[in-house]
Amino acid sequence: MSIVKDMSLAPSGQRKIDWVRSFMPALSQIEARFAREKPFSGLRAAVSVHLEAKTANLALVLQEGGAKVYLTGCNPLSTQDDVAAAMAELGVETFGIHGVDMQGYEDLLAESLKCRPHLIVDDGGDATLLIHKGYK
Repeated sequence: MSIVKDMSLAPSGQRKIDWVRSFMPALSQIEARFAREKPFSGLRAAVSVHLEAKTANLALVLQEGGAKVYLTGCNPLSTQDDVAAAMAELGVETFGIHGVDMQGYEDLLAESLKCRPHLIVDDGGDATLLIHKGYK
C-alpha cells in the first residue's frame, strides 16, 4: 500500500504528469511498443528516482510494459508530494514524502524493496546500498 503525504494532492500531480507526457515523444513511442509487447510482464520493478513528473512518466511506461512498479524517491528534497499522490492513484505502489528525515527516507526505500524486485532502477544508488548493507 502506497505511503504518500496527501492523496488529495493527486489532481495537481496528474496535471504535471499529463503535461510532461506531451513533451516526451520518444518515451511515448517506447510506451506504445511496450503496450504491444509487454516485455516486463510478471516482473516487479523497484524504481528509486527523483519523484517528479518526468520520472513518473518513466514508471508509467514500465507499468505499461507489464511490470508491477514500486516507486520511491532518490532524494526526499526533490520528491513532489502531488506527483507521488497521482502515481499512487494511477495504481503504482508509491513511497515518497517530501522532506522526510534520513530514517524516514531509508524506511521509504525499504518499502519499495519489500516487493522483492526483479529489476531495480536506482538513480542515487541508495536502494542498491541498502541491499549491500544487508536489507533482505
